[in-house]
Amino acid sequence: MKFGTKLIHNGNEIDKQTGALSIPIYQTSTFHQEDIDKPVEYDYARSGNPTRKALENSIAALEAGDRGFAFSSGMAATSSVLSIFSSGDHIIICEDVYGGTHRISSKFFTRFNFEIDFVDAGNIDNIKDKIKSNTKAIYLETPSNPLMKITDLKGAISLAKENNLLVIVDNTFMSPYLQRPLELGADIVIHSATKFIGGHSDVVGGLVVVKDKELAQRIYFVQNGFGAILGPQDCWLLLRGLKTLKVRMDFQQKNAQKLAEWLSTRKEVAQVFYPGLPDHPGRDVHFAQADGAGAVLSFKAATTDIAKRFMKKVSMAAVAVSLGGVETIVSYPVKMSHAAIPIAERERLGITDNLIRVSVGLEEIEDLIADFEKSFEEI
Repeated sequence: MKFGTKLIHNGNEIDKQTGALSIPIYQTSTFHQEDIDKPVEYDYARSGNPTRKALENSIAALEAGDRGFAFSSGMAATSSVLSIFSSGDHIIICEDVYGGTHRISSKFFTRFNFEIDFVDAGNIDNIKDKIKSNTKAIYLETPSNPLMKITDLKGAISLAKENNLLVIVDNTFMSPYLQRPLELGADIVIHSATKFIGGHSDVVGGLVVVKDKELAQRIYFVQNGFGAILGPQDCWLLLRGLKTLKVRMDFQQKNAQKLAEWLSTRKEVAQVFYPGLPDHPGRDVHFAQADGAGAVLSFKAATTDIAKRFMKKVSMAAVAVSLGGVETIVSYPVKMSHAAIPIAERERLGITDNLIRVSVGLEEIEDLIADFEKSFEEI
């Protein structure tokens, strides 16, 4: 079955009780138990909910995993995954990871004697050099946020298996439509479902998929214990968003390709970061592990002044945090997604004051380019 069909027909699309073609929103906190001596699937909604189960089963099927988990946000998902590790454990994280992940790992989990090393994961030898006797996992994000750096997942996974390490991949930018790390051998996949999976800028949520039953039990223990679950209405919105994931991303990444090519011709732009461009570093590696370039790109304006003026002039795109919605969103990483990273570290990574990230939406590309052109010309 092809992926687009699986989005609609994955075994979790019809309510088995009524035949409804939309899974009902089970807006309940608890469940009646006919016989207290007989175990039941649902007893308290923190531990399980039929709407949430449909979403969790759907994302597990789409990522080719054993079990899925729905959390109240992408950061709740990330933090819950990191919580399966113990004091004294060492985790290697790609250095240009999402700012929220950088913040929670470096400023929160280190308080509990976690050891964290950030590395340039674009070179597998950099990961290898940081492996120690207490290393337990490698945490990757490819393409990275916001500079679209590429990590060789197969190479990193092979290295991890040689050293008995777990591989965790934040797959938010690609979604399961364009990249499925579990099929490459990763152990855990994380999504900020707020982004492309939800797709309409109207829900906050996080998803996790694992392919090992024992690992799934460790994740469930944290999910049930912490209780950072996704509510049934938000689960329903994500179920709805999943159904149109392919058609949205097909259109959005076509737009992103055209916008990236156009930006590359502008004198106001110093550099464009997008895997679909022929000169993007790691492009061949990316297309060996992903089925498309995605719908997010970044560019560095010629000067910081141009970047800031552009952000004020642009009108067709929303100026906002987040990404993956039907509308184009431009963001300013140094003040938004990566503001928590120390300035010196940001600049070392190339996240500078002239950098703009663009999540390309469903507008007609001619209109979007015209608006960007007008914004540049009015600077």
